[in-house]
Parts: sequence; structure tokens; C-alpha cells
Amino acid sequence: MYSTGYPWSLNKLLATRPSMGMVLDLSEENYALLMRLAPALGDFSGKYQSNLEHGMDLHLEVQEQTPYTTLVHLTYYFSHAVGDYPDPDATLRIYHDSKQIDVLDLRQSSLPLHRWGDNPTLDQRWRINLFLSKWLRYCVAQGHRFAAKDRVFSSSLLQPEYT
Repeated sequence: MYSTGYPWSLNKLLATRPSMGMVLDLSEENYALLMRLAPALGDFSGKYQSNLEHGMDLHLEVQEQTPYTTLVHLTYYFSHAVGDYPDPDATLRIYHDSKQIDVLDLRQSSLPLHRWGDNPTLDQRWRINLFLSKWLRYCVAQGHRFAAKDRVFSSSLLQPEYT
């Protein structure tokens, strides 16, 4: 596992012919980075928001929690004329027993990651996990962190609905 960051340039990483071991190492690194963002993730349910004074709010939604896995949605929301626009926008399955992350869906507009369908190639998995690694590392460096106190309650949950 790469603990101090990559010693290579991004161009060299993207030109590298990845092996399955390299992809698994990157998946482990992504797990470690996500755990730095949300150390108690296994106990979370619902929506959370990490707010920074000088930066974008990072949003995490736990969509499913099982004894060994957690399904999360992680994104920033940019204001747009037609509503909030998520970018990057990731759906991740976290495997707590093997300490790995599987990227189920990743949409973003900044880098040329092409849609990969239901069965991504090894090279596509490498690029997807590399993007996730760089994004998670950036979020950690910015100071983002999710804790139980950061849970977001919608107004409909706070007030009973009357019909």
C-alpha cells in the first residue's frame, strides 16, 4: 500500500500498465483515506456534511449499512441555475473486512474518465481508483472530516407532516 503518496508523476501513472495487485493496493489506499475522512463510517446512517470555512462542503450519504459493507454516495454540490450539480459524484461500496473500496459509479467533468459499463477493464479500474485516490487525498488535505455531529436532518424529519 502507498502510504506517503505516489513517487511518480500523474502522467507516468496514467501511462503505466497496471496489474491487479496495483489496483488492489490502490483500493486499500482509498479505504484508508476514506477512514481518515469518516473514522466511524461503520456506525453511520443517513446524510452527513463536512463544512470548511474556505472551501466546498463535502457530502456523504450512507445508502446501505451491513455488518461487513457500507454503500455510500460522496460528492460536492455546485450551485447551478437548474439546481445543485454533483461533481465529482461517486457511489462506493466499502468492504470493512478486507479494507477495500469498490467504485460502483463515478461521474465527474474535470478528467477524461469514460463510462465503463457493468464490467470495467483493469485499465479502467486503475484510472477510476487513481482519480478517487487523488480526490480523497485532496479532501483529507483540505481538512474534511465526517463525525456523528455532522449528520444532516431534513426539515421533513424534524417536523411531522400533516395531511
